Amino acid sequence: MTIHREHPFLEPPGERDPVRRLRGRLGGQVTLWTSGDASERAGLTVSSLMVAAGEPGRVLGLIDPDSDLMDRLGDNHTAAVSLLHYRHHNLADIFAGTVPAPGGQFAQFDQGVTWAETEWGPVLSTITTWVGVRVESVTEVGWSSLVTATIEHAVIGDDGEPLVHRRGRYQHAR
Repeated sequence: MTIHREHPFLEPPGERDPVRRLRGRLGGQVTLWTSGDASERAGLTVSSLMVAAGEPGRVLGLIDPDSDLMDRLGDNHTAAVSLLHYRHHNLADIFAGTVPAPGGQFAQFDQGVTWAETEWGPVLSTITTWVGVRVESVTEVGWSSLVTATIEHAVIGDDGEPLVHRRGRYQHAR
């Protein structure tokens, strides 16, 4: 067996999806979108989003249409959108579905971690910046749902060390 640096499932250079490669080079702040209450809630890690200034301001996010989050958004029409810090990278993986989550996504995975229930959805107790949004529209765009939501509530705290996702990896923002 030979050990090499290449990804074992990487497509040959001429067959790689240029759109996916472009998106990976843009990178972005990792956010956690949550919706629902203690009886039925869902969350998803999202880094494909933008904020539009205006009255009211809006958050536009590309959400997996098959995700539990889209089901909750369809029922509740509200979400909490939290900006994650680098220390939340394990949480980001849990909500992205890339690592196991014994007890579910919202289970206490670290000592002292709690969720605060808000009008828009659960917010992790260690989050310093988040917004409460109300879904205005959902449009199918490519393989995603473009969720346009109005900002109803904003908590802007310490920036800390933002969790950034670029080219398939988490990075420290510098």
